[in-house]
Amino acid sequence: MRCDGLVAVVTGGGSGIGHACVRAFVAAGARVGVLDLDLSGLPEDPRVHGVRADVADRSSLDGAVASVADAFGGIDIVVNNAGISAVGTVEEDDDEQWSRVLDVNVTGVARMSAVAMPYLRRSSSAAIVNVSSIAATVGLPRRALYSASKGAVHALTLAMAADLVTEGIRVNCVAPGTVDTPWVTRLLAGAADPTAEKRQLASRQPTGRLVTADEVAAAVVYLASPTTRSVTGSSLAVDGGMSGLRLPSVRSGA
Repeated sequence: MRCDGLVAVVTGGGSGIGHACVRAFVAAGARVGVLDLDLSGLPEDPRVHGVRADVADRSSLDGAVASVADAFGGIDIVVNNAGISAVGTVEEDDDEQWSRVLDVNVTGVARMSAVAMPYLRRSSSAAIVNVSSIAATVGLPRRALYSASKGAVHALTLAMAADLVTEGIRVNCVAPGTVDTPWVTRLLAGAADPTAEKRQLASRQPTGRLVTADEVAAAVVYLASPTTRSVTGSSLAVDGGMSGLRLPSVRSGA
């Protein structure tokens, strides 16, 4: 999939899935604006323009999006990747956590999309790709708040697609499974047995391994590419079969 001559903006592009998206878009021929609170990992590349920004702050996004548009002459693609995680049940996560996670993971998607809309309307290849999660549609233990936020991203994707389809702006989302990212690394570091915990996380995918950030990025570029002009209002699972496959368990000694 190619994005030659297009300009993409990736929120949370400084690490993990977002950083993989930056690399993938550059490889596909795009120039990329990266919005993140930490830009220390960005490459020195004229095709990459980093701006420190917070998706929870509208004025921060206003300035950052304008900076990217000024640097590259416009914006064609928005990847709403920035997000924060939460581990716990409805009893364990307090009101402050709920407000913070929903503000970043859900309102942040709407906020960033709204700020970028004037630029997208001037593009003939406008696309928005939101990063949801398999947690939006599959119940996972101790992920109540995170699942609620990603379920909202999934629903918001469909609503945005319906609102914007007549303007030629496509909106889709990817739904990754458990991805090998710095967040997962930190989660494993705090486990009593990191090796066993990683094995358990990997086993949730029928493929038996964690999803890579590059695999998610490839799906994002696919959805953003002008080649997929008829794809809108879709959710693409990148989850090693977690959401769709129900394999028989193998009994020991069988």
